[in-house]
Amino acid sequence: MTSLDKPNDQQREGADARSATEAALFEAFGGVRGMVETTLPGLVFVALYTVKRDIHLAAIAALSLSVLLVAVRLLRKDTLKHAFSGVFGVAVGAVFAMMSGDAKNFHLPGMIYTFGLSLGYIVSAIAGYPLIGLILGPVFKENLSWRTRNPGRKVAYIKASWAWGLILLLKSAVLFPLYWWGDATQLGWVRMALGIPPMLLSVYLTWIFLSKAPPPIDVFAEMEAEEAAERAAKAAKAQGTGGAVVGAHPDGPLGGMVTGERSHDSSPPR
Repeated sequence: MTSLDKPNDQQREGADARSATEAALFEAFGGVRGMVETTLPGLVFVALYTVKRDIHLAAIAALSLSVLLVAVRLLRKDTLKHAFSGVFGVAVGAVFAMMSGDAKNFHLPGMIYTFGLSLGYIVSAIAGYPLIGLILGPVFKENLSWRTRNPGRKVAYIKASWAWGLILLLKSAVLFPLYWWGDATQLGWVRMALGIPPMLLSVYLTWIFLSKAPPPIDVFAEMEAEEAAERAAKAAKAQGTGGAVVGAHPDGPLGGMVTGERSHDSSPPR
């Protein structure tokens, strides 16, 4: 086999790192299914309100669908993190819309959350504590090690936080004028159109930044290795101490006491 036929370990490791990054990002943000489940109840609200012009009917239908999606996850024993957050957002929006009598208020809690999140990403990146790093650190089993021990990864998290912040800020810049000056139908359909694509773009840019960054430091593996080394050191110390005691020479000052046997004198008693 020539050198050209040998597999390139570095390229294989890079591909593995990119695959791990992709899998972790999908886990952190719910994947395609999580995005769909987050968007679908709002889509039902907008569609029903567009056709029926009935806030209560649209709100109850959207909330019922959210609960149904959670029930399906429960039956399948899937993670409920993203499903519960979706139910909470739909429930708050439904209450806002029904209490105010304005269908646009169904979207207001989510819009406020998006705007606040965009500011959180930007401010955290400026402060050197990028929010995306705080979110993904535990997912990659690195916790906050990237802040002090992995500067290249910290830079990647800062870039990713800026990407998320600016994309969500642009989304808010489109939606809030429609909330103030547009009607509920326009706002609803534009918000649905701006649901999944900006998130996919943010996740993709995050993947690009992290795939080019140094690999994460697995602090959990380090702790396990340290604990294993401590146990091995204690076991070796105990074994060494036991060997020294058991192996004491019988003619020594503690020979008979250590072994629990009498020292025998070969000469007969007088």
